Amino acid sequence: MTDLSVLAARVFALKQVSVLCVGDVMLDQFVYGDVERISPEAPIPVLRVRRETAMLGGAGNVVRNLVALGASPHFVSLVGDDMAGREVLRLIGEHAEVNPVLVVEQGRQTTIKTRFSASSQQLLRTDRETSAVLASTSQDDLLTGAIKLLPKVGVVVLSDYGKGVLSKAMIRSLIDGAQAAGRPVVVDPKGTDYTIYAGATLVTPNRKELHEATGLSVDDDDAIVAAARRLIADCAIANVLVTRSQDGMTLVTQDGSVRHLPAEAREVFDVSGAGDTVVAAMAAAIAAGAPLPEAAQLANLAAGIVVGKVGTAVVYASDLVASLHHSEIDAVEAKVASRAAAIDQVARWRRKGQKVGFTNGCFDLLHPGHISLLTQARAQCDRLVVGLNSDQSVKRLKGESRPVQSELSRATVLASLANVDLVVIFDEDTPLEMISALLPDVLVKGADYTVDQVVGADLVQGWGGRVVLADLAEGHSTTATIARMGVRS
Repeated sequence: MTDLSVLAARVFALKQVSVLCVGDVMLDQFVYGDVERISPEAPIPVLRVRRETAMLGGAGNVVRNLVALGASPHFVSLVGDDMAGREVLRLIGEHAEVNPVLVVEQGRQTTIKTRFSASSQQLLRTDRETSAVLASTSQDDLLTGAIKLLPKVGVVVLSDYGKGVLSKAMIRSLIDGAQAAGRPVVVDPKGTDYTIYAGATLVTPNRKELHEATGLSVDDDDAIVAAARRLIADCAIANVLVTRSQDGMTLVTQDGSVRHLPAEAREVFDVSGAGDTVVAAMAAAIAAGAPLPEAAQLANLAAGIVVGKVGTAVVYASDLVASLHHSEIDAVEAKVASRAAAIDQVARWRRKGQKVGFTNGCFDLLHPGHISLLTQARAQCDRLVVGLNSDQSVKRLKGESRPVQSELSRATVLASLANVDLVVIFDEDTPLEMISALLPDVLVKGADYTVDQVVGADLVQGWGGRVVLADLAEGHSTTATIARMGVRS
């Protein structure tokens, strides 16, 4: 296995690598609620809906994972002229890193997958889709858009969900075009005929898909390897990465080498979209120059992380670094998260039944008063998230001479404290948007405020949370400390 420091360097190299993803985008909807009774009309549970969310699915989830890893994806896909299609466009628009080339086809149903869940269990999934062949004009527009992007990218991903975007002719043209441009091709396959992927650099079937494509047994390591080698020989595919659920992954390469990677998952909450995470991690690592064995290690690690998250989740570069490193310094770095990563982490804590608290501030020149506030805040919850004003936010609030320490320095110091579980930097003047996103159970502020003056207090109380005013430690102030140092505040 590759040294962890080398893999960590590979993670940092993923930043802004250019990836072309072509495939079937979907709208993933999630409906969460409680089941407290059985319907009198039929022996079925009655779901009382509490919350609904929507996110990009299918090839869109590959793109979400690429963005989370730090890559800059170009996305070629198709939607219908309907409300779901417009929602897909809106969701893609939330990611400034993505260059979308989306064709809108009149009369076509955008694929929607809706999952209904209660008490951490999925009750039902409904699918709405059109599987008919695309209009010829749509196919031409998709191919033209993709071919133009080939010189700009480091790798091509074909995310095939069998919904029409990747016809046999489209696949052939894209692989041939990528080969001519010297670009590797990673395929998340569909169906049983893998000859359509001839010339691909890598395909990523799961165990069941491998069996269906080859007709061979996949019951143990030797059988998996034999089936993968059959694909390589019969379908002119260079390399095969087989995802094996609880048994990890197996990489079989064109030079005959074999690597079995044990599963990395510590706990499994939801396997939705794990294959998309694997494809994204492999593609980004390949684009960054990682050899296939190292790319597979990162993908395996990413898969182990994503199944521990809720819903069709993504893996962030910070997640990978945190899993790779175990020293105190690395643990500190892992506690500083982006807003999106923090939302995921808070969801995982809640899934374990843990109460989440939130407090915020500039925390410029940490002093005993700050420590007292954080200690009291942590005592009110199981996990404490600290919202930290960015440098620009502090300047607007405190003046041009502040902050004394950069946001990175302030975040690192806060993250080193045992009472702090997560630090999230925000650029707004108030933490209102952060509070709305994280939905804390407890909001903590100093007793120099009244409850009605605490930003976000009405929101937290509105969803059943508490607002706590912490006692102040007298005689401590950053501004006073700076004044004593002779620095103009």
